[in-house]
Amino acid sequence: MVKMNTKTLIPSLAFVWVLATTCIVLAKEPIEPIIPVKEINLAQVELGRKLYFDRRLSKSGFLSCNSCHNLSMGGTDNLKTSVGHNWQQGLINAPTVLNSSMNFVQFWDGRAANLKEQAGGPIASQMEMAFTHTLVIDVLKSIPQYVTEFKLAFSTDSIKIDHVTQAIAEFEKTLVTPNSRFDQWLLGAIDAITEEELAGYQLFKQSGCIICHNGAAVGGSTFQKMGVIEPYKTKSPSEGVGAVTGKESDRFKFKVPTLRNVELTYPYFHDGEAETLTEAVGLMGRLQLGKELTQDENSRIVAFLKTLTGDQPSFPFPILPPSTDKTPQPKPFE
Repeated sequence: MVKMNTKTLIPSLAFVWVLATTCIVLAKEPIEPIIPVKEINLAQVELGRKLYFDRRLSKSGFLSCNSCHNLSMGGTDNLKTSVGHNWQQGLINAPTVLNSSMNFVQFWDGRAANLKEQAGGPIASQMEMAFTHTLVIDVLKSIPQYVTEFKLAFSTDSIKIDHVTQAIAEFEKTLVTPNSRFDQWLLGAIDAITEEELAGYQLFKQSGCIICHNGAAVGGSTFQKMGVIEPYKTKSPSEGVGAVTGKESDRFKFKVPTLRNVELTYPYFHDGEAETLTEAVGLMGRLQLGKELTQDENSRIVAFLKTLTGDQPSFPFPILPPSTDKTPQPKPFE
């Protein structure tokens, strides 16, 4: 007869009980904790990391993906609208790249289905990086180290724009921010958030914010009209999804942004007109829910939102391979 080791069994049973109760907690909440990415292609990630920071992917040699989606600033540039080629003013606020893999579509208007499709857009936009996909490939082919890395990542001697965007997207998949204090609370650490923050979360749910801002990303899963109860007044020319579909019913519909790390991603809304979280929460309450939040209610919701800041991506700054005599020169003043 086999004897069971009770010293091993008791902790195991305790773990099962904790796991079971944790699952019950999670099942009750419309927000889920972020789970770190599990399946990635490491060679593509390392290549994508370099490409993300490489300014040679722009006509001026001055702009990179990180220029507008700065990983030291919450994955944004903290500007109302970004600065593009020749100091052109962008038309829309740069959304955070952090946790963007959780979005059901990319861009505010959803015109890109996924990160790979999104990655190619800014490179060729004359208002943004102002390059062409053909010239990007010419630059990369002229740099031997890049040629080697592309071969390692894609098992081919050729370099195509499809490889470039795939590598950037694979790197962006790793830019998740788990372990926020709110996630710790979801997983059973009841002391991870304060009473005020918990009250803010309850108010967040009761007021109806949770209808659009739910799931692991706390948003990013639907389009919604900006100004449901009363029209949103803005100087921005952006018409949101309507500009993509051509449908009048889609005018001023935008992808609901993630609220993860929201204290870092100011200013807010597609036009960047809300400078603070307090202002953004107040406007959303009135325009979307028809609710005039008191100062106390607003501050409690803001306190809750700040618990959604997770561990920021951390890695050595990539050392980019040097250009050669054959590398096309940047044209910053054209």
